Amino acid sequence: MKALFTFTIALAILLTGCKEFIEPSIEKRNVVLLAPTNGAESSRYSQTFWWEPVEDALKYRLQVVSPNFDQTLTLILDTLLETNRFNYTLDPGNYEWRVRGENGSSQTPYFRSSFFIYASSIKEQQVQLQLPGNNTLSNQAAHTFTWLKLFGADKYTLQIDTNNFIDESKLFLDKTLPGQEFAVTFERDKLYKWRVKAKNDTAESKWSVIQNITYDKTPPTIVLLNAPANNESVAKPVNLRWNTTATATKYQLYAYKSEGRVLYSSKFPMTLTATNYSFTEGVSGEKVYWEVRAIDEAGNTGAYSELRSFVIQ
Repeated sequence: MKALFTFTIALAILLTGCKEFIEPSIEKRNVVLLAPTNGAESSRYSQTFWWEPVEDALKYRLQVVSPNFDQTLTLILDTLLETNRFNYTLDPGNYEWRVRGENGSSQTPYFRSSFFIYASSIKEQQVQLQLPGNNTLSNQAAHTFTWLKLFGADKYTLQIDTNNFIDESKLFLDKTLPGQEFAVTFERDKLYKWRVKAKNDTAESKWSVIQNITYDKTPPTIVLLNAPANNESVAKPVNLRWNTTATATKYQLYAYKSEGRVLYSSKFPMTLTATNYSFTEGVSGEKVYWEVRAIDEAGNTGAYSELRSFVIQ
């Protein structure tokens, strides 16, 4: 009985391990489409395509055509996604959409559904924002803001603010444009919020959702080295330690063969999230030089620390 139990456990572990290395086939799996439902009619130009996740699928191929896949006149969308939903803005008309799951070695059949969008006033519509993506954090000053076309609109108002649009007379940017993009250059480190509204001669749409972008060009402060002390004689492994820098999310460690900053090996510079590193290389009597600099979440790099050295005992 004990032998049977041991065999069962071993088999379960083996099968679990195999699944990690042998990708399961999804050729016979189904994709359950959730929205828009087959035959749906809507006055909303912005649609959310949504389906149930497929086990062992890594990505999904979403295609949208007009009027349908049997008599296609226009390919609207053909995109590969890692999530099971996607928003897109369409003109009034007949549409059919389909989805299949994919992994590295197989794919499901396509599953499809049709729907109809009828024309309505832009008063009931919202512009769909594209780039920069919501909650973008960047150390680049220049950005191009883009959004999707809204049927029935001939111009768009782009607003950008740093005070949550409380006072529209003091916005960072308030501009009416004929197209769906505009280039902006930031000057100060700030959290910026942006939104877009569509217009024509007789009506205005609702404001889009508000999206955020943070501009951060300020580098982290200089890293202070902790141990070993400069020129100290130490035994391997040498525990290199430095102090935490407030805004840093990671650190670059440099080790050199000389003061001329010839890198010690191809391992360096090494990027670490910890504030220490165990140096195991080198031979007795060898002198090694090292320094560290911090990197923040926006990708800004701080100044290099002092250059220290240690001698391997």
